[in-house]
Amino acid sequence: MARLRRKRASAQVSPQVATDAGRPSPSSPSRRWIGGVVLVLVSLGIVGGVWWLLQPRGPQIFGYQVVNAFPHDPQAFTQGLIYYDGFLLESTGKYGESTLRRVELESGRVLQMHSLAEDLFGEGITVFGDRIYQLTWRNRVAIVYDKQTFEELGRFPYDGEGWGLTDDGTHLIMSDGSATLRFIDPEDFRVVRRLLVRSQGRRVDRLNELQYIHGQIFANILYQDRIARISPKTGEVTGWIDLRTLWPGRRDRESVLNGIAYDQQNDRLFVTGKNWPRLYEIQLTRR
Repeated sequence: MARLRRKRASAQVSPQVATDAGRPSPSSPSRRWIGGVVLVLVSLGIVGGVWWLLQPRGPQIFGYQVVNAFPHDPQAFTQGLIYYDGFLLESTGKYGESTLRRVELESGRVLQMHSLAEDLFGEGITVFGDRIYQLTWRNRVAIVYDKQTFEELGRFPYDGEGWGLTDDGTHLIMSDGSATLRFIDPEDFRVVRRLLVRSQGRRVDRLNELQYIHGQIFANILYQDRIARISPKTGEVTGWIDLRTLWPGRRDRESVLNGIAYDQQNDRLFVTGKNWPRLYEIQLTRR
Protein backbone atom coordinates (compact mmCIF):
# COMPACT_ATOMS: atom_id res chain seq x y z
CA MET A 1 0.00 0.00 0.00
CA ALA A 2 2.83 2.38 0.86
CA ARG A 3 4.51 1.54 -2.43
CA LEU A 4 1.32 2.40 -4.38
CA ARG A 5 1.04 5.78 -2.66
CA ARG A 6 4.66 6.58 -3.53
CA LYS A 7 3.99 5.80 -7.19
CA ARG A 8 0.94 8.07 -7.28
CA ALA A 9 2.92 10.90 -5.69
CA SER A 10 5.57 10.46 -8.32
CA ALA A 11 2.97 10.62 -11.09
CA GLN A 12 1.56 13.85 -9.71
CA VAL A 13 4.95 15.61 -9.47
CA SER A 14 6.42 14.65 -12.83
CA PRO A 15 4.12 16.84 -15.04
CA GLN A 16 5.03 19.98 -13.01
CA VAL A 17 8.72 19.28 -13.39
CA ALA A 18 8.31 18.81 -17.13
CA THR A 19 6.42 22.13 -17.45
CA ASP A 20 9.08 24.10 -15.56
CA ALA A 21 11.77 22.54 -17.68
CA GLY A 22 10.05 23.87 -20.84
CA ARG A 23 10.04 27.52 -19.66
CA PRO A 24 12.99 29.80 -20.50
CA SER A 25 15.02 30.86 -17.51
CA PRO A 26 15.57 34.53 -16.79
CA SER A 27 19.04 34.36 -18.33
CA SER A 28 18.02 32.48 -21.49
CA PRO A 29 19.24 33.77 -24.93
CA SER A 30 15.73 34.73 -26.10
CA ARG A 31 15.08 36.99 -23.10
CA ARG A 32 18.49 38.65 -23.48
CA TRP A 33 17.79 39.26 -27.20
CA ILE A 34 14.46 41.00 -26.43
CA GLY A 35 16.10 43.18 -23.79
CA GLY A 36 18.82 44.18 -26.23
CA VAL A 37 16.30 45.18 -28.88
CA VAL A 38 14.38 47.31 -26.37
CA LEU A 39 17.62 49.01 -25.27
CA VAL A 40 18.61 49.80 -28.85
CA LEU A 41 15.18 51.26 -29.62
CA VAL A 42 15.24 53.44 -26.51
CA SER A 43 18.76 54.63 -27.36
CA LEU A 44 17.74 55.47 -30.92
CA GLY A 45 14.74 57.40 -29.62
CA ILE A 46 16.92 59.46 -27.29
CA VAL A 47 19.50 60.16 -30.02
CA GLY A 48 16.74 61.09 -32.47
CA GLY A 49 15.15 63.47 -29.98
CA VAL A 50 18.47 65.18 -29.26
CA TRP A 51 19.18 65.44 -33.01
CA TRP A 52 15.77 67.02 -33.60
CA LEU A 53 16.31 69.55 -30.82
CA LEU A 54 19.71 70.51 -32.23
CA GLN A 55 18.44 71.10 -35.76
CA PRO A 56 18.20 74.80 -36.74
CA ARG A 57 14.62 76.02 -36.71
CA GLY A 58 13.21 77.91 -39.67
CA PRO A 59 12.61 81.65 -39.54
CA GLN A 60 9.68 82.75 -37.41
CA ILE A 61 6.73 84.23 -39.28
CA PHE A 62 5.17 87.46 -38.02
CA GLY A 63 1.88 89.08 -38.88
CA TYR A 64 0.86 92.57 -37.88
CA GLN A 65 -1.78 94.79 -36.35
CA VAL A 66 -2.25 98.38 -37.50
CA VAL A 67 -1.96 100.72 -34.53
CA ASN A 68 -2.20 104.03 -36.42
CA ALA A 69 -2.35 105.27 -40.01
CA PHE A 70 -0.90 108.63 -41.00
CA PRO A 71 -1.07 110.64 -44.24
CA HIS A 72 1.78 110.08 -46.70
CA ASP A 73 2.52 111.98 -49.91
CA PRO A 74 1.30 109.67 -52.73
CA GLN A 75 3.81 111.36 -55.05
CA ALA A 76 6.72 110.31 -52.83
CA PHE A 77 8.59 107.41 -54.43
CA THR A 78 9.96 106.30 -51.04
CA GLN A 79 13.47 104.85 -51.12
CA GLY A 80 14.67 105.53 -47.59
CA LEU A 81 12.91 106.30 -44.32
CA ILE A 82 13.98 106.94 -40.73
CA TYR A 83 12.44 108.40 -37.60
CA TYR A 84 14.72 110.93 -35.98
CA ASP A 85 14.26 113.60 -33.30
CA GLY A 86 10.46 113.51 -33.51
CA PHE A 87 10.19 113.68 -37.31
CA LEU A 88 10.49 111.43 -40.33
CA LEU A 89 13.44 111.83 -42.67
CA GLU A 90 12.60 110.50 -46.12
CA SER A 91 14.54 109.96 -49.33
CA THR A 92 12.53 109.80 -52.56
CA GLY A 93 13.66 108.56 -55.93
CA LYS A 94 13.20 108.91 -59.70
CA TYR A 95 15.28 111.10 -61.98
CA GLY A 96 14.22 114.72 -61.79
CA GLU A 97 12.06 114.03 -58.71
CA SER A 98 14.51 112.81 -56.06
CA THR A 99 14.50 114.62 -52.72
CA LEU A 100 15.60 114.57 -49.11
CA ARG A 101 12.74 115.54 -46.78
CA ARG A 102 11.87 116.24 -43.19
CA VAL A 103 8.23 115.25 -42.64
CA GLU A 104 5.77 115.78 -39.80
CA LEU A 105 4.51 112.35 -38.80
CA GLU A 106 0.95 113.20 -37.79
CA SER A 107 0.06 115.32 -40.82
CA GLY A 108 2.43 114.04 -43.50
CA ARG A 109 3.38 117.66 -44.16
CA VAL A 110 6.82 118.25 -45.69
CA LEU A 111 8.61 120.71 -43.41
CA GLN A 112 11.97 120.83 -45.17
CA MET A 113 13.12 119.59 -48.57
CA HIS A 114 16.29 119.41 -50.62
CA SER A 115 15.95 118.47 -54.30
CA LEU A 116 18.69 116.43 -55.94
CA ALA A 117 20.10 117.23 -59.36
CA GLU A 118 18.02 115.81 -62.22
CA ASP A 119 20.66 113.20 -63.06
CA LEU A 120 20.65 111.77 -59.51
CA PHE A 121 18.26 109.06 -58.30
CA GLY A 122 17.83 109.14 -54.50
CA GLU A 123 17.96 105.92 -52.48
CA GLY A 124 18.48 104.84 -48.85
CA ILE A 125 19.37 107.21 -45.99
CA THR A 126 20.60 107.10 -42.42
CA VAL A 127 21.69 109.55 -39.74
CA PHE A 128 25.16 108.99 -38.30
CA GLY A 129 26.45 111.55 -35.82
CA ASP A 130 25.59 115.01 -37.10
CA ARG A 131 25.31 113.90 -40.70
CA ILE A 132 22.73 112.42 -43.04
CA TYR A 133 24.03 109.91 -45.60
CA GLN A 134 21.99 109.41 -48.77
CA LEU A 135 22.74 106.82 -51.46
CA THR A 136 22.03 107.19 -55.16
CA TRP A 137 20.94 104.33 -57.39
CA ARG A 138 23.31 104.08 -60.35
CA ASN A 139 25.36 107.21 -59.86
CA ARG A 140 27.77 105.33 -57.56
CA VAL A 141 27.97 108.17 -55.09
CA ALA A 142 26.73 108.83 -51.57
CA ILE A 143 25.84 112.38 -50.58
CA VAL A 144 26.58 113.62 -47.07
CA TYR A 145 24.49 116.43 -45.54
CA ASP A 146 24.33 118.44 -42.35
CA LYS A 147 21.41 116.82 -40.53
CA GLN A 148 19.86 120.14 -39.52
CA THR A 149 20.31 122.36 -42.59
CA PHE A 150 20.49 119.69 -45.37
CA GLU A 151 23.58 121.51 -46.61
CA GLU A 152 25.73 119.17 -48.71
CA LEU A 153 29.06 118.46 -46.97
CA GLY A 154 30.65 116.03 -49.39
CA ARG A 155 30.35 112.86 -51.44
CA PHE A 156 31.76 109.35 -51.29
CA PRO A 157 32.09 107.01 -54.28
CA TYR A 158 31.22 103.30 -54.17
CA ASP A 159 31.05 100.39 -56.60
CA GLY A 160 27.79 99.06 -58.00
CA GLU A 161 24.32 100.28 -57.21
CA GLY A 162 23.01 101.91 -54.03
CA TRP A 163 19.68 100.67 -52.62
CA GLY A 164 19.17 100.67 -48.83
CA LEU A 165 21.16 102.24 -46.00
CA THR A 166 21.19 102.01 -42.19
CA ASP A 167 23.81 101.85 -39.44
CA ASP A 168 24.60 99.86 -36.29
CA GLY A 169 26.20 102.75 -34.40
CA THR A 170 29.66 101.83 -35.69
CA HIS A 171 29.33 101.17 -39.41
CA LEU A 172 26.98 102.13 -42.20
CA ILE A 173 25.18 99.08 -43.62
CA MET A 174 24.35 99.20 -47.32
CA SER A 175 22.36 97.04 -49.73
CA ASP A 176 22.86 97.01 -53.48
CA GLY A 177 20.00 94.81 -54.73
CA SER A 178 21.92 91.58 -54.26
CA ALA A 179 21.99 89.13 -51.32
CA THR A 180 25.10 90.81 -49.86
CA LEU A 181 25.21 93.64 -47.35
CA ARG A 182 28.26 95.88 -47.02
CA PHE A 183 29.48 97.24 -43.68
CA ILE A 184 31.12 100.58 -44.39
CA ASP A 185 33.37 102.97 -42.47
CA PRO A 186 31.36 106.23 -42.28
CA GLU A 187 34.51 108.37 -42.41
CA ASP A 188 36.01 107.19 -45.69
CA PHE A 189 33.29 104.84 -47.05
CA ARG A 190 35.72 101.93 -47.03
CA VAL A 191 34.06 98.49 -47.05
CA VAL A 192 34.95 96.81 -43.76
CA ARG A 193 33.19 93.50 -44.38
CA ARG A 194 30.49 91.86 -46.47
CA LEU A 195 27.60 89.76 -45.20
CA LEU A 196 25.78 87.18 -47.33
CA VAL A 197 22.11 86.90 -46.37
CA ARG A 198 20.48 83.47 -46.46
CA SER A 199 17.21 81.91 -45.36
CA GLN A 200 17.40 78.16 -44.68
CA GLY A 201 20.40 77.86 -46.98
CA ARG A 202 19.01 79.95 -49.83
CA ARG A 203 20.32 83.37 -50.81
CA VAL A 204 17.93 86.26 -50.26
CA ASP A 205 18.32 88.62 -53.21
CA ARG A 206 16.85 92.08 -53.85
CA LEU A 207 17.56 93.37 -50.35
CA ASN A 208 16.23 96.89 -50.42
CA GLU A 209 15.45 99.52 -47.76
CA LEU A 210 17.10 98.78 -44.39
CA GLN A 211 16.62 99.61 -40.72
CA TYR A 212 18.66 98.47 -37.72
CA ILE A 213 16.30 97.56 -34.84
CA HIS A 214 17.12 95.80 -31.56
CA GLY A 215 20.38 94.36 -32.86
CA GLN A 216 18.87 93.00 -36.10
CA ILE A 217 18.75 94.31 -39.64
CA PHE A 218 15.24 94.72 -41.04
CA ALA A 219 15.19 94.63 -44.83
CA ASN A 220 12.49 95.11 -47.44
CA ILE A 221 12.62 92.58 -50.28
CA LEU A 222 11.79 94.18 -53.61
CA TYR A 223 8.44 93.00 -55.08
CA GLN A 224 7.66 90.74 -52.11
CA ASP A 225 5.99 93.10 -49.60
CA ARG A 226 7.60 91.37 -46.67
CA ILE A 227 10.44 92.28 -44.35
CA ALA A 228 13.36 90.02 -43.44
CA ARG A 229 14.86 90.14 -39.96
CA ILE A 230 18.55 89.40 -40.38
CA SER A 231 21.31 88.50 -37.93
CA PRO A 232 24.18 90.97 -38.51
CA LYS A 233 26.64 88.31 -37.32
CA THR A 234 25.65 85.31 -39.44
CA GLY A 235 23.50 86.78 -42.21
CA GLU A 236 20.77 84.24 -41.42
CA VAL A 237 17.16 85.37 -41.67
CA THR A 238 15.67 84.86 -38.22
CA GLY A 239 12.15 85.99 -39.10
CA TRP A 240 9.79 87.19 -41.83
CA ILE A 241 7.19 89.93 -41.41
CA ASP A 242 4.35 89.33 -43.85
CA LEU A 243 2.80 92.65 -44.96
CA ARG A 244 1.27 91.59 -48.27
CA THR A 245 -2.23 92.61 -47.22
CA LEU A 246 -1.29 95.94 -45.66
CA TRP A 247 -2.16 98.07 -48.69
CA PRO A 248 -3.64 96.07 -51.59
CA GLY A 249 -4.72 99.15 -53.59
CA ARG A 250 -1.43 99.79 -55.35
CA ARG A 251 -1.59 101.46 -58.71
CA ASP A 252 1.28 99.65 -60.44
CA ARG A 253 4.01 97.05 -59.96
CA GLU A 254 6.48 99.60 -58.61
CA SER A 255 4.22 100.72 -55.75
CA VAL A 256 5.78 98.22 -53.39
CA LEU A 257 6.44 98.21 -49.67
CA ASN A 258 9.65 100.18 -49.19
CA GLY A 259 10.10 102.18 -46.04
CA ILE A 260 10.92 101.13 -42.47
CA ALA A 261 11.32 103.59 -39.59
CA TYR A 262 11.65 102.95 -35.87
CA ASP A 263 11.01 105.26 -32.93
CA GLN A 264 13.37 103.79 -30.37
CA GLN A 265 12.24 105.99 -27.48
CA ASN A 266 8.59 104.96 -27.78
CA ASP A 267 9.12 101.53 -29.39
CA ARG A 268 7.07 102.33 -32.49
CA LEU A 269 7.54 100.67 -35.88
CA PHE A 270 6.46 102.50 -39.05
CA VAL A 271 6.20 101.22 -42.62
CA THR A 272 5.11 102.65 -45.95
CA GLY A 273 5.75 102.14 -49.64
CA LYS A 274 6.49 103.84 -52.94
CA ASN A 275 3.64 106.24 -53.73
CA TRP A 276 1.54 104.94 -50.85
CA PRO A 277 -1.05 107.42 -49.50
CA ARG A 278 -0.60 106.13 -45.95
CA LEU A 279 2.20 105.49 -43.52
CA TYR A 280 1.35 102.83 -40.93
CA GLU A 281 2.39 102.28 -37.36
CA ILE A 282 2.22 98.51 -36.85
CA GLN A 283 2.63 96.04 -34.03
CA LEU A 284 4.03 92.61 -34.83
CA THR A 285 2.07 89.46 -34.01
CA ARG A 286 3.35 85.89 -33.86
CA ARG A 287 1.94 83.16 -36.06
